[in-house]
Amino acid sequence: MRVYLPATAADLREGTGLAPRWAHAVTPALRGALPEEDEEGLEMSATLAAADESVARLAADGSVPRRVVVAADVPDASVVPPEVLGEDQLETAVEVVAPVPWSVVVAILVDDADATGDVAAAAAGDDAALDRAAERDLLWFDVVELAGLRRELAGAAG
Repeated sequence: MRVYLPATAADLREGTGLAPRWAHAVTPALRGALPEEDEEGLEMSATLAAADESVARLAADGSVPRRVVVAADVPDASVVPPEVLGEDQLETAVEVVAPVPWSVVVAILVDDADATGDVAAAAAGDDAALDRAAERDLLWFDVVELAGLRRELAGAAG
């Protein structure tokens, strides 16, 4: 199953992959909520939900203020669907219950450096800044670019 994991620059420094966490995916509930949407639009909805959640993770860990979403293809057995978890979650919500190794990551999406002002303000609770950040496109990186992305984000932190 393709999942979109909300993350931060600190998560990208993890050597073996990402720890289990709430994530987002194209779920039956999302398909039901957006019946006219095509597959690409559904994937974008899941990505944007993960990007919004990345802001909350940034507020908690103090990383470089750039939203990060990690797209990965994980085994279905690693994902608990929202039907099991309760009704108070977004239609995209799933829980990834096993570590996500870098070997199953297909892409990393990250804000451009000029988004840091809005993302930092959003992480501090500014709803208008969150709306501005949500209007920005995330940059796409292949997992083979992870080392360079780590260096770029480490340089932005210092």
